[in-house]
Amino acid sequence: MYDTGARVQELCDLRVRDVRLDHPPLIELTGKGCKTRHVPLVANTVKLLRAYMEENALFKNGNQDAPLFFNQRRSKLTRGGISHILNKYSDVLLEKYRDVPSKLTPHVLRHSKSMHMYQSGVSLVYIRDILGHVDIATTDTYARADIEMKRKALENVCPDLTPNDTLPEWSHDQGLIDYLNSL
Repeated sequence: MYDTGARVQELCDLRVRDVRLDHPPLIELTGKGCKTRHVPLVANTVKLLRAYMEENALFKNGNQDAPLFFNQRRSKLTRGGISHILNKYSDVLLEKYRDVPSKLTPHVLRHSKSMHMYQSGVSLVYIRDILGHVDIATTDTYARADIEMKRKALENVCPDLTPNDTLPEWSHDQGLIDYLNSL
């Protein structure tokens, strides 16, 4: 889920035929409006998926339309089932890693993937395509969130550097305004 940035319903609806592990490895996600997109997979995810599919005999003929992820009755996982699994493991992770959110949801993974891609310098256009957003403005919220996070981090590091009650009023400095306008 994290690697692809998939919506939870997209993950629920995955079938064996939607996965290609041969080069170049990718997954075909069907999102809102029945639009499909191809998302590349990293090597570690390919390795995990291959082992999972072998263990569950998903490579056998006749299984192409079987759900990729399923419950004990081999029915496709539901949104609630995926949320239950995430909560189960987030409790275990929280004991070891304090920065794991106490309420780990499928959307937290999607949001984290998009923020990590943005922070790594991936273009918003590519992030939009990977996430399946129709409008770049939707993807742009991650860029704005990142700037806000940086601002808050800086304020936490040096809270007394610029106290709010002593900030100068720059708009009254005509010399500065003239200089800035000349640039």
